[in-house]
Amino acid sequence: MTRGSGGAQTGSPEAGSPAVLDHLVYATPDLDRTLAEIAALTGVRPVPGGSHPGRGTGNHLLGLGGGAYFEIIGPDPEQPAPDGPRWFGIDALTGPRLVTWAVRVTGIAARVAAARAHGYDPGTPAAMSRRTPDGGRLAWQLTPPGTGAGLAPFLLDWGETPHPSDGALPVLPLVALTASHPDPGAARAELAALGVRWPGEPVTAGPTGLTAVLEGRHGRVAFGRGAVAV
Repeated sequence: MTRGSGGAQTGSPEAGSPAVLDHLVYATPDLDRTLAEIAALTGVRPVPGGSHPGRGTGNHLLGLGGGAYFEIIGPDPEQPAPDGPRWFGIDALTGPRLVTWAVRVTGIAARVAAARAHGYDPGTPAAMSRRTPDGGRLAWQLTPPGTGAGLAPFLLDWGETPHPSDGALPVLPLVALTASHPDPGAARAELAALGVRWPGEPVTAGPTGLTAVLEGRHGRVAFGRGAVAV
């Protein structure tokens, strides 16, 4: 994905309004340490997003431009350990990693039905919420992350809730988004079933992984398995 490309889109008429890139998920086992690393590399410190009650996680955010954002998510020390594993494989991580991405849709139930009709089940939508630092509450529906071959996004429907990027997020423009997978054909088939066009360069053969390049204050920074100036 290059700057100004408009994010992931779909041309599937049965899926309703176009899906657009909502956010990228950068998961970490140590939120404070990762936030400090990002600030040092980019010259910008992500702003607090909030906590996810019952999930054991909290997040911080950066804007990507075009109505999308970059989520840094990790264990929330203000919450007790959750009953089950934290999402995004956080409990098994040894370091930060760009783990997945989300597309924003309206009418999430219809989108899921359309995907199932085309041979891919993105999972049953669930309601979620989080508290914001100012005491507010955001609520949304999403399909479970981590389904399928590993590159398909999860679906997210914000309903009437204001989008997180509508606030005063510092913006580090998304310059490029690349991906690899052992079976690129399988990954492309899942994207097609969702009606989503991959927003970056063509998926290449290799270990499953995502890399996003952001334009930082000191230059470009690549986020994949960790972060590095490029």
